[in-house]
Amino acid sequence: MKRYALLGEKLAHSWSKEIHQWIFNQNGIRAEYDLLECRKEELSDLITALKKGQYDGFNVTIPYKKVIIPYLDELSPKAKTIGSVNTVYRKDGKAIGDNTDYDGFLAYVQRKNFSFANKRCYILGSGGASGAVFQVVSDLKGIPVIVSRNPIEQQISYEQLATEPIDILINTTPVGMYPNVDLSPIQKELAERIPLVIDIIFNPLQTKLLLDAHSRQNGLWMLVEQAIKAEERWQETPILCDKEKLYQDILHKIKERNQER
Repeated sequence: MKRYALLGEKLAHSWSKEIHQWIFNQNGIRAEYDLLECRKEELSDLITALKKGQYDGFNVTIPYKKVIIPYLDELSPKAKTIGSVNTVYRKDGKAIGDNTDYDGFLAYVQRKNFSFANKRCYILGSGGASGAVFQVVSDLKGIPVIVSRNPIEQQISYEQLATEPIDILINTTPVGMYPNVDLSPIQKELAERIPLVIDIIFNPLQTKLLLDAHSRQNGLWMLVEQAIKAEERWQETPILCDKEKLYQDILHKIKERNQER
C-alpha cells in the first residue's frame, strides 16, 4: 500500500484527499492519502520518512512551498526557476521537489481559453503559488506584476494597485479562503472595474473577491490539473483520468458540504 500526504499548517479547507483518492480508484492504485497538519520544525523528519520509504510522496501547501526547499536533495528545473515546491517525490533514495502548480495553472488557462498576451496581469501575493502563476503569465507573453504587502524591487503595494491599469487580476493569497469567507484582498469598487478576476481559492467556490467582480473564475480546475500532474510524478506513468467527471464529482461534493454548513 503506497502512502501519500499533503503537508500544510491548516488543512480544514482542503479537498486534496478526495481528489487523489478518486484518481487512485480510477487507476487501480493501492494507496492512501492523508492530510498532515504540521509545524515547520517537523518538515525535516517528514522528508527523512519519505526517503526511508515510510511515505511515497507529498504535496505541499501554505505556508511551506518555499520553506521546504532546504530539506530537499534536488529540485526539478521548473521548481528551481519558480522558487517554490508543491510536489515531492522519491527517486534513488533522494527527495526531489517539483512544481505542478505551474502545470495546473497553465492547463486551467488553456482550458478556459484565456489570453494573457500583452495583458497587464496583477498577481496578488508573493508566496509559493505566486511564482508559478507569474511564470505561466510570462510564458504566455503577458505582463506580470506582483502585488505584495511588503513590496520589493519590481513589485507594487496594495495601495498602488488602485491606480494601475489592470487587465487581469489573479489572487494567490489565502485571503477569503474558508473559514474566513467574508474577507477580500481588495476593495469591492476596485474588483468591479477589472475585466477578469481569477481567484485560485476553490473553497468557497465563490470568494468575496469573486462575488464583487463581474467576470470571475475560481481555482478548482487548477487544483484538479495539478493533482493529476503530481500523480504522474509519483507513479512515473501517465494517469488515465476523465478530468471533467473528476471536476464535476468534486464540485458536487463541495456544494453539498457548503449546504450542510
